[in-house]
Amino acid sequence: MSDPLRTRLSAARTRLILEKPFIGALVMHLPLTAADPRWCPTVATDARALYYNPRYVAALTVAELQFLLAHEALHCALAHFARRAHRVKKRWDVACDYAVNQLLADEGLRPPAGALINPAFRGLTAEEIYPLIPLDTGEMPIDRHAFDAEPAGGTGGSAGAAGARSGNRGEAGSGETGELAGEAAALEWAGGGGERKAASTLAPADAAVASRASAECENLALAWRERLAMAAQQARQAGRLDESWLRAVDHLIQPQLSWRSLLARYLMSLARNDYTYLRPSRREGEAILPRLAGHELDLVVALDTSGSIGEAELGEFASELDALKGQVRARVTLLACDQQLAAGSPWVYEPWEALTLPRALKGGGGTRFTPVFDWVEREGRRPDLLVYFTDAEGEFPQSPPGYPVIWLVKGRAPVPWGERIQLN
Repeated sequence: MSDPLRTRLSAARTRLILEKPFIGALVMHLPLTAADPRWCPTVATDARALYYNPRYVAALTVAELQFLLAHEALHCALAHFARRAHRVKKRWDVACDYAVNQLLADEGLRPPAGALINPAFRGLTAEEIYPLIPLDTGEMPIDRHAFDAEPAGGTGGSAGAAGARSGNRGEAGSGETGELAGEAAALEWAGGGGERKAASTLAPADAAVASRASAECENLALAWRERLAMAAQQARQAGRLDESWLRAVDHLIQPQLSWRSLLARYLMSLARNDYTYLRPSRREGEAILPRLAGHELDLVVALDTSGSIGEAELGEFASELDALKGQVRARVTLLACDQQLAAGSPWVYEPWEALTLPRALKGGGGTRFTPVFDWVEREGRRPDLLVYFTDAEGEFPQSPPGYPVIWLVKGRAPVPWGERIQLN
């Protein structure tokens, strides 16, 4: 990449991070790679990297580059590569572009010439837009969706793209990857018409290739759901995530992503360990060496003992939290509550102590969440995080506290504020 082009791409990505932190966090997961113009006339992604035609990119403004970077990242974050199912590829690609471009246009990003935008599709998902696309549509997406197979020899399909990418990408590119993509493309389009061939009609060797491709697709989709969840979580905490984005991503995150993974990533993001170069005491010697300085997390954990959550589930949660708190050096203050705090609350566990639940957690009455937050207020505490394990059916405080709160919710009840994580 030439220096001027590198500078412009970096500038576009940096502006996204500063101006649109939610989208910028997603873009950072796509390494930028120059591609062969023969298969990439504009930009492309395979959900692992972002590929671009240097000549095309050089003709765009920084604002248009922002749009394209965000466009590719959203295709991946919204798992368009894993949601096509039986649909015809061309119509699906067009529907996906309409869905993504409208979101970005509503964010105030400037699309380059040729971007598909229709305000009538505002608020619709790609699945909802797909039936509205004519069967013989002449519209084309602005980018190449290289994560899906295309007809070999048609428009520079995925088989050829995979071969080109294997030579450009050091991270995941290999001869095996290109060969697998080529085989998948041949299988995909063996039936003609651009529709997927039924797995039952494949030969054993072909079925094995299709199975590996399917497993790879599922792993990529899970990785992008995790990235989407973390980006949404961080942007929401910073007050930089609009309700329109919440509606667009919540249904993708909540039903599918493990609460363990979300909680672990959240706690890891709070943990702060770094080197300090502060001058040591003279008694330590003449040399000034860097030392690893850490911040011990102050974590308050509340358990709903109203009877809606069983002992086995509480024990599983405590075990998971015990494993996590040692990794992030968290001091845990445990509270149990139904209508009021349980006798014996709180229980305090240092980072080196095992977190075991008290033997008798009495409860079974109604549910009120206010006693937990009242206790934190009376103690003058401002924890790094409060985690509440509950069914979310009860009396909430009228206003959120001045510290982050995560609700681990069993059931489908909503929460009025804080971060809600569905227990699957």
